Amino acid sequence: MNEKILVVEDEKDIARMIEYNLKKEGYRPSLVHDGSYAALTAAKEKPALVLLDLMLPGLDGLEVCRRLKADAKTSSIPIIMLTAKGEESDKVLGLGLGADDYVTKPFSVKELLARVQAVLRRSAERPAPAPEKLKAGAIELDAAKVEVRLKGAPLELTSKEFELLKALMACGERVLKREELLKKAWGLDAALEVETRTVDVHVGTLRRKLGREGRRIVTVKNYGYRFEAGK
Repeated sequence: MNEKILVVEDEKDIARMIEYNLKKEGYRPSLVHDGSYAALTAAKEKPALVLLDLMLPGLDGLEVCRRLKADAKTSSIPIIMLTAKGEESDKVLGLGLGADDYVTKPFSVKELLARVQAVLRRSAERPAPAPEKLKAGAIELDAAKVEVRLKGAPLELTSKEFELLKALMACGERVLKREELLKKAWGLDAALEVETRTVDVHVGTLRRKLGREGRRIVTVKNYGYRFEAGK
């Protein structure tokens, strides 16, 4: 374990109880008692998880959640909200803002620890987000701008060609099956209705548009494709 967990809770008895039990389970808790410092502390300490009370002095928990999810430095940190029984609408709003789970006060320590473990496990299983800017040789891809440049000049690609290239460049030279590429470029639902041969056709067109750089897309027979960034 040994993951750092930020506990944002103004009731000091509850905060100390959570701290004690997290330490007992091998976690490294860090305590904040005021919502005004929560987002700043999370950005500085980069915890694996935030336990966030909703009723806080300074900034309330919902505003803290909003700020954490709006900041690129903290947006991927999972959040478990600690809520009072009558705050049903706040739970819904908090989950809508990006919180991962909630525990209703009064809660049992066993339940809290089980939720912490489950959220941390799900977080570890999430694929890391692909970087917004990717570069290999003369190819530059900007995911945020949905733009590809070849030797500094804009390259016109269809949306599917763009998504295929992004998936291949982001895979770190791992081989991607045609089925994986279908899901990434066409979406899960559409991928069920589209033949894998469609990937080959689009890859062929993409290679031609990339010219000499198209050789970076390598066919792996009977399997799929990989992208050679270091050639």
